[in-house]
Amino acid sequence: MSNRTFPRRTLLKGALVATAAAFNPSSRSWAATAAPESISLPPLDGQLVMDAETRARAADDYGHIVHRTPWAVLIPGSVQDIVKIVRFARAHGLKVAAGRGIGESHSTQGQAQVEAGVFIDMSALSTVHDVDETSAWVDAGVRWIELLEITVPQGRSPPTLTDFIELSIGGTLSVGGIGGQAFRWGLQVDNVLELDVVTGRGELVRCSPWRHSALFDSVRAGLGQFGIIVRARVRLVRVPPRVRVYTAMYDDLAVFLRDQALLVDEGRFDYAEGSVVPSGGQYSFQLEVAKYFSPGAEPNDAQLLAGLSFQPGTLQAQDSSYFDFANRLAPLIEFLKSIGVWQLPHPWLNMFVPGPATRPFVQQVLAQTPEAELGQGPVLLYPFHPNRITAPFARMPPGHHAYLFALLRTAIPPTPENVAALVAKNRLIFEQLTAAQGKRYPIDSVPMSHADWRRHFHPHWERFVLSKQRFDPDNVLAPGQGIF
Repeated sequence: MSNRTFPRRTLLKGALVATAAAFNPSSRSWAATAAPESISLPPLDGQLVMDAETRARAADDYGHIVHRTPWAVLIPGSVQDIVKIVRFARAHGLKVAAGRGIGESHSTQGQAQVEAGVFIDMSALSTVHDVDETSAWVDAGVRWIELLEITVPQGRSPPTLTDFIELSIGGTLSVGGIGGQAFRWGLQVDNVLELDVVTGRGELVRCSPWRHSALFDSVRAGLGQFGIIVRARVRLVRVPPRVRVYTAMYDDLAVFLRDQALLVDEGRFDYAEGSVVPSGGQYSFQLEVAKYFSPGAEPNDAQLLAGLSFQPGTLQAQDSSYFDFANRLAPLIEFLKSIGVWQLPHPWLNMFVPGPATRPFVQQVLAQTPEAELGQGPVLLYPFHPNRITAPFARMPPGHHAYLFALLRTAIPPTPENVAALVAKNRLIFEQLTAAQGKRYPIDSVPMSHADWRRHFHPHWERFVLSKQRFDPDNVLAPGQGIF
């Protein structure tokens, strides 16, 4: 797998000649001077692109709600390009943000955008360098699907996968990376062994639990605040070639949550998720679980499903290859793109709810959420064990169980007024979540104040601030989250 090549565009290499001599951090713009002057840029292996089309594409993400236009887009030809640009940005008072591709970030509120700074297109670094039985050493721009295409034929896979595997490895490691295997393995950040990071000081550092561990713990789910992940050694585990997926319906939320908790505690399945299904003003609940197996050693259905209280006649089971299971959303995504829904605004709300609070909280949110406000988007609801989460800045509720509760909304109609109303509704629900001791999964659309971020990272806020001072003292990195 080789790095991408790019057509000729308006670009900068070596030195910029412009009618700008200095960057004004207050106005986030370059100050004009009476005569053109040169601003020296470091020599780059890649390109620094400034054409309007490329910059406009970098001012978008999957949410299509927030748009911050960078001054330039770096298409790195090497990791050293990122080091050089971060140092350049630090010297000139610029901000830097990194994303999985120009306009392809899967966040929904401008988290990977930067106003009048430099956006780094990490998809340009997309090489899988090494794969062995227990790990893979990959560039941050490699997508999980690209890694799986190599490892699954060898009977290996990362332990936890996001439902959508077109995401970049560096991107999900910066926020957490949750999926239906998290109850057993933790988040994706709990299954990374080693990282190469470019800090906000412009230093390239290799870190792990045993080497520069403070940086390692900071950048995992650190929301890009301390360094740009440029390479990662990802854990691999053995996986059988086949998967049996079971789905069944419930009409009682309490029974549904009880059965889900039972299954993740007993570990009967390799994957456990669930969803809320609206229908005519009412809600039902779908269990989705999966068991991996090898041909000739098929799962014992009766044993796996014993004691569950789903509605009779709703059970379905389907076998597939492991890769097709991991990539199960691909047909749906192609359909959504074909009908234009993928390009609509997506004011998502992603929440981690403490186990004991889940039933009343979910009931409260559903009661105040008309079906039309979901925009035909899925509503995820499934448990995991917070004690499996090792990254300190991946903030979790207290208790033995927590539930991911995600309103993956599409704004229909996609008007600015409707989008604003849904974001305001997200904020209201977020306040209710905070009162219930829940936490955000911060890829969604919730306006946050400085006080909100302090509460979010409590009791690690002081540690978070100290890490920022240590690794990005000039606050160069990841302004889109609005933390500092």
